[in-house]
Amino acid sequence: MKIIILGAGQVGSSVAANLVSEANDITVIDTNPDCLQNLSERYDLRTIVGVASHPSVLAKAGAKDADMILAVTNSDETNMIACQVAYTLFHTPTKIARVRNNEYLKHPSLFSQEALPVDVLISPEQVVTEYIERLIGFPGALQVLDFANGQAQMVAVSANYSGPLSGKKVCDICSKLPDIEFRIVAIFRAGISIIPDGNTEIEPNDEVFFIGAPKHIRTLLKTIGSIEKAAKRIIIAGGGNIGMRLSMALEDRYQVKLIELNSHRAQEVSERLKKTIVLQGDVADEDLLLEENIENTDVFCALTNADEANIISSMLAKRLGARKVMALINRAAYVNLVQSNVIDIAISPQQATIGSLLAHIRRGDVVVVHSLRRGAAEAIEAIAHGDSTSSKVVGRKIDEVKLPPDTSIGAIVRGENVIIAHHDTVIEAEDHVILLVADKKQVHEVEKLFQVGITFL
Repeated sequence: MKIIILGAGQVGSSVAANLVSEANDITVIDTNPDCLQNLSERYDLRTIVGVASHPSVLAKAGAKDADMILAVTNSDETNMIACQVAYTLFHTPTKIARVRNNEYLKHPSLFSQEALPVDVLISPEQVVTEYIERLIGFPGALQVLDFANGQAQMVAVSANYSGPLSGKKVCDICSKLPDIEFRIVAIFRAGISIIPDGNTEIEPNDEVFFIGAPKHIRTLLKTIGSIEKAAKRIIIAGGGNIGMRLSMALEDRYQVKLIELNSHRAQEVSERLKKTIVLQGDVADEDLLLEENIENTDVFCALTNADEANIISSMLAKRLGARKVMALINRAAYVNLVQSNVIDIAISPQQATIGSLLAHIRRGDVVVVHSLRRGAAEAIEAIAHGDSTSSKVVGRKIDEVKLPPDTSIGAIVRGENVIIAHHDTVIEAEDHVILLVADKKQVHEVEKLFQVGITFL
C-alpha cells in the first residue's frame, strides 16, 4: 500500500515506524528537515521537506497514485486542507485526518465529501481520554481494550508474587472458575510472548491477557483479586485538552480535582467544568498535594504536556500515599523505564492513537486494532466473510485454521453473543473474530486469512 504521512511529529513518526516494516511504500512530509533526516536514517522510507497541504508538495510525494493520505500534523487546519487538496486534485481514495479542536469535531457535517472530504477523523485526545476512563473503571487492570462496540473486552493484569495467579496453571484457573466465561489469550514474560495452553504455569510479574464479555471480565477480576476498591477520589494534573476532557467525562461519577499551573488556563477550565474543583498550582508541589489530601486519593493522573513533570509528580504522589498513579508519557524510552516501577500505568498517546489508525490500513475486513507492548504485538478484531470454499476461516473449527506462529483466537462475537474460543468452535460467516498477534510480523498472514477468494459472489 502506498501511504503518504503528513507530519513527522510523535504520532506521524510512530505510525511510520509501525507501517514501514509491513511492506508498505511510505512517504513522510514535514517542514522540519531534522525530524525527516532522523526518520530516514532509521527506516526505509522517503521524506519530503515542505508544507503538507501545498499541491506541489503532495504531487512530489506521489499523491496521484497514493492509496491513502494520513494527515497528522500539529495543525488541524493543515490536515483538513491537505485532505481537500488530495480529494480535489489527486482523487486519493482514503483520507485520514487528525483533528483535535472540539470546535470542529462537534460539527460532523463538516466532514463529508461535499464539504471537507475526510474519510476518517482521528482525535488523539478523545482516544486517550476514553482509554484512561476505562482504566479507572477497571481498577487493577493494566490495559482495558474494547471489541465489537464494547460487547467483548480484553484486559491485562499483572501476576503478583503473593497473588492468586502466580504459580497456577491455566487449566487450574479455568477449572476453579466454571461459571465465568473467559480465556487467557496470551502471557508476556520479561518481554517474551507466550501463547498458553492448559499446562502453562503463570509466574510472578507475568502480564496476563484475559478476554470475555464485560460482565464476566469484571467478575473474573474480582474473583482473582486483581480488581481493587472502586475509585472515588481522583486528582488530574494538567488542564490541557486531555485533562479537561477527562474531567468532563468523570465529574458526574467521581470526586475530581484538577491542578493547572497556568492561571489563565485554570480560569478557563474552571468556567467550562461543572463539578470539578480546579486548583491553580504546580503539580509537583508537595505542600499542595498534601493540602489536597493526596494520601486519600484513589487515582492520580498526570496529564501535562511535559513527560518529566508527569513522571516526577506521579512519583511524588505515589510516595505521598496515592493508591494508583498514571502518567501520560510520549517518549517510548521513558515508558519502558517507569512502567510497573513506581508508576502504576504509563500511558502512551501514540500507541493509543496508532491502533485507531491501523484499523483503516489493515487489509481484509479488520475493524478494530489495538497496539500492544509498544507496538510489538496487536489485538485484532476481524470479520469473517464468504463460505467454506472462498474463505480460509468460515466453516472451519479453530484448530483447523492455519494461524501463524504466536497468534491465538480468543473469542468470537456472533450477533449479541460472545463465544469463548475453543479448539472445536466453528467460525461462521459474519462472525467478529478477536485475535491476539503476539509477533506483529505475522499480522500480514492474519490479514490474508480474512480476505475472501475470488470465487465468492
